[in-house]
Amino acid sequence: MGLRQATTVTSPQWAEGLHESLLTDTVNARLREAGDLEVTTAKVDDADQPHVLARYLYEEAVRALGALGKPEQRVALANRISAELSEMREEIMVPPAQLRRIARRSGPGFTTYENTRPSTPLSDAALLTNSNGEPSLGTELKAEIDTSDEVDLLCAFVKWHGLRLLEQEFRRLQRRGAPFRVITTTYMGATERAAIDRLVRDFGAHVKVQYDSQRTRLHAKAWLFRRRTEFDTAYVGSSNLSRAALLDGVEWNVRLSRVGTPTLLEKFAATFDTYWSDASFELYNPDRDGDKLDDALAEASGRSQHNRVTISLAGLEVRPYAYQQEILDAITAERLVHDHHRNLVVAATGTGKTVIAALDYRRLCEAAGRSPSLLFVAHRKEILDQSLRTYREVLADASFGETYVSGSRPERWEHVFASVQSLTSYGVTNIPPSAYDVVVIDEFHHASAATYRAMLDHLQPNELLGLTATPERADGQDVRTYFNGRTAAELRLWDALGADLLCPFHYFAVADGTDLTQLRWVRGTYDEGELSNLYTGNRVRAEIILRELRDKVINPGAMRALGFCVDVAHAEYMTRVFNDAGIPARTVSGQTPQHERTDALRRLQSRELNVLFSAEVFNEGLDIPDVDTVLLLRPTQSATIFLQQLGRGLRRTPTKAVLTVLDFVGHQHEQFRWDRKLRALTGLTRRDLQRAVDRGFPFLPAGSQIIMDRQAQEARPGQSQGADRQQLEADHRRTAQLRRSRPPYVSGRVRY
Repeated sequence: MGLRQATTVTSPQWAEGLHESLLTDTVNARLREAGDLEVTTAKVDDADQPHVLARYLYEEAVRALGALGKPEQRVALANRISAELSEMREEIMVPPAQLRRIARRSGPGFTTYENTRPSTPLSDAALLTNSNGEPSLGTELKAEIDTSDEVDLLCAFVKWHGLRLLEQEFRRLQRRGAPFRVITTTYMGATERAAIDRLVRDFGAHVKVQYDSQRTRLHAKAWLFRRRTEFDTAYVGSSNLSRAALLDGVEWNVRLSRVGTPTLLEKFAATFDTYWSDASFELYNPDRDGDKLDDALAEASGRSQHNRVTISLAGLEVRPYAYQQEILDAITAERLVHDHHRNLVVAATGTGKTVIAALDYRRLCEAAGRSPSLLFVAHRKEILDQSLRTYREVLADASFGETYVSGSRPERWEHVFASVQSLTSYGVTNIPPSAYDVVVIDEFHHASAATYRAMLDHLQPNELLGLTATPERADGQDVRTYFNGRTAAELRLWDALGADLLCPFHYFAVADGTDLTQLRWVRGTYDEGELSNLYTGNRVRAEIILRELRDKVINPGAMRALGFCVDVAHAEYMTRVFNDAGIPARTVSGQTPQHERTDALRRLQSRELNVLFSAEVFNEGLDIPDVDTVLLLRPTQSATIFLQQLGRGLRRTPTKAVLTVLDFVGHQHEQFRWDRKLRALTGLTRRDLQRAVDRGFPFLPAGSQIIMDRQAQEARPGQSQGADRQQLEADHRRTAQLRRSRPPYVSGRVRY
């Protein structure tokens, strides 16, 4: 490796920095004289060689033709080059001229193209800024529409006044019978329904709308104009279909061309078609969907809100989102086609597993013509209360169901939402095996526990439905064994993030300087007592936590954070540290009375408190969508626990742009498996994970980031620390099986 040295730069061709120039004998000779400068070259890939060589020839041809002064000389040189390149020699005419248009004459019942064309040549790329002295975007779009055979429009919102500017062109497009597709959203409630209605009714456009205002992150603004002549063009930039964007707004738009930028145009077309096929974009019919669009726009603009736990409404009926509908259909197929009546749904926290279960139960009610007996099992009161509320909303029955938890006891025992503890206390064997037609078990990863096994072995429902975000357990057991290794439907965290169903995250792995290498390793984890002693009272570590929080969170006084600690003593210590630092905090533990826990959650939502510290109390059963910061203050290699803690902040809200996750990392024990949590976060194999760490995780879902400081990277999270080769191979087999077992559901860019 040579040392870099300062040089006097006489030409960009020889400047220090990145290059992508084709090596010639002249360039190669000059590089041999580079002295101590580091010079890196690389072979051009076979697939790229035609493009790289053609680009070099283009630059040389422009230089040579520009040096000639007369048209005849330029044509002669072009003919000589053409003769070398083509067996079918075609002579260019003198003086040079271009074919510009072929069109039939208009007649009865037939409309031809307008005799116009854009100011920018069809073969050229350009940047339009609506500046003085250059054509406005609106003027260019009019000419593009009038000369196209198909038009595709992708924009975040559509305005009446913008539509009015292109009215005549849209009418002529319709008379020519040219397809016109539009994809738009309810982003910020900015779209005007009257404009959408007119696109469909007056101009024959096929319009697809994404109604979910919280999910909508489509900010792209783009037009694609297809022509049978293959001189296709496109515009990508900042302009929606509004008056300001088309005429006088300070907008920038890049014009693409199939001739000048073919790769970009092909990617545009393919991506648009992918969006068009995405089930979350629904075909709009003004007569059928007008009220639905009005409601979605009102909610997106903040003019109306609802406090329901279910998430998609049509009138008073709860409707599934497209991805939930796919899961419901997969469950139905397992039952009707494959005769499987014990089914597992794996879905990331925050995607509405309970809503799916309730909608599935509603289907069973409709099929049976009655309400089958139901037992819904979970292990926390919060989960049961929220699940009962969800079922009542989905079924539109405020009196549906009873709880059996924390002293409440059912009277009718027909539709029961029970804790596993209450059922165990009652005696599972005292319940007749066929007492319930439908049994739903939430957080099914607990099924390996003896209390759950006893219940599963005893009860014999017509339909069993298990719900979990993580079927793989840290102890190596996989709850899919209860379903003969099957998964009825699967939507993993990385898929849900990629499909924009959850809030993006910024995950920071931060070194805290603590030495965990000498702590006792007991049953696959750190000794809890030693870990708590190391952290509790550790002022140096606490100062690092406060410093990193202030560095990563712009205003800690406005955040809503959860901090996950080793035990109650550690949580109480962190509460004192934060309160002393002026950040209101409180400890919530399993011993905290229910009314105090409820009050703490209320105060966190209202920002009277900024942090709640706990030891696994909030891993499950907490539904505070506004949580925007998660502090991981203890090491965990359990993918289940990690995803549960992360999931507390992944629910989308209109005001939350991103979830901030601070994971404080020490020098880990050799048996600690760093890779498990990152694989759960990314869906990567261990080998791919190491490459991702080295490259800075370049292929995460849009908006999400994983940032590891140097010490965290040196933990080598893609490798096994103390795991043997058999474990490594088993992990690879498990990951491969996981990916093969995913249902072939394709939505947008994501396969789940």
